[in-house]
Amino acid sequence: MAAAIIGAFAVLLYVIEFVDALMDHQLDRWGIEPLSVDGLFGILFAPLLHANWEHLAANTLPLLILGFLVLMSGIARGLAATGIIWLICGAGTWLFGGQGTLHIGASGVIFGWLAYLLVRGFFSRRFGQILIGIAVFLVYGSLLWGVLPGTPGVSWQSHLFGAVGGIVAGWVIARPERDARRARAQRSGIS
Repeated sequence: MAAAIIGAFAVLLYVIEFVDALMDHQLDRWGIEPLSVDGLFGILFAPLLHANWEHLAANTLPLLILGFLVLMSGIARGLAATGIIWLICGAGTWLFGGQGTLHIGASGVIFGWLAYLLVRGFFSRRFGQILIGIAVFLVYGSLLWGVLPGTPGVSWQSHLFGAVGGIVAGWVIARPERDARRARAQRSGIS
């Protein structure tokens, strides 16, 4: 199911880029324009839009791998994490992205998934998730440099706030497990 969902999402991104190319990239104006009222719509639409085929192709493999790993531990949890990441990434980019700029692309969500996978095991204290986080770090850890300014035309703000969203999502999603641990500790302390 996780593979089908993330595969369908990738197909959707390619369909949107095809339509955008036919429309001479008119859909890209639905990206995030920081501190602009019209740019607020970009919080919802920016991750679905890409500047060109190369931009989309560069995002596709990490999107498929990291998105699958996020959804693999539970569809509802993965979708909830994605929603948290999507909103924090978009809101942070809208607030701090720099006036007069336009931010589009799925990379903010991808950075959020990366951060989520890195931290969720530590928040949930589940050994398997910690191992997945370590493996993801070994393969994709170098991407974390993308949260720093430096490459012209790359939205480091989207990457940064996507990563922040991933950390928040990891903490929020692991709350029931933390609460259950706390309750067990209290019961064992009382007994």
